[in-house]
Amino acid sequence: MDVPGNARTFFSPDYLAAMRAGFWREPRRPWKLVTFALSMSVLLYGAVMFEIADWDVGVTLLMGTLTYLLAPWCLFVVVSALQFRPAGWWWHLPVAIAVALFVVDTSYMVYSQLVGNQTDREGNFHASFPLYFLAGAAWLYRGSLRELLADLRSATRKEG
Repeated sequence: MDVPGNARTFFSPDYLAAMRAGFWREPRRPWKLVTFALSMSVLLYGAVMFEIADWDVGVTLLMGTLTYLLAPWCLFVVVSALQFRPAGWWWHLPVAIAVALFVVDTSYMVYSQLVGNQTDREGNFHASFPLYFLAGAAWLYRGSLRELLADLRSATRKEG
């Protein structure tokens, strides 16, 4: 699946090499940092204002930061493995899902146990798991904001 415009490839059959080739520099892009800061500000507001027993500033910072750093990678691995099925793809899926579960569930439970928070494991999972992959989709794009907007314009331009 090529991205319109400058034809960068989002997903790749050699996705492990794609990750070595700068994938981990992506979180430093200004537009991603701004959207991360805005997202965290909304979550931090909720943690402070809603007074939910298992939602506080610490768990927000922990899970939010881990999501920002790892969700795009997980989504990239899952989609690339399913789309291209290279050798060993079948074990890449459980690794990516295990990382997602670590962020969504394990970090929540460990943090809550360490600070003595009440937990709502099922409720947290139902809220956090889809949000994790939604955030991964939002931050998956590899490129600048200008390139993203150009690619969106190109993809939505009517042919004819």
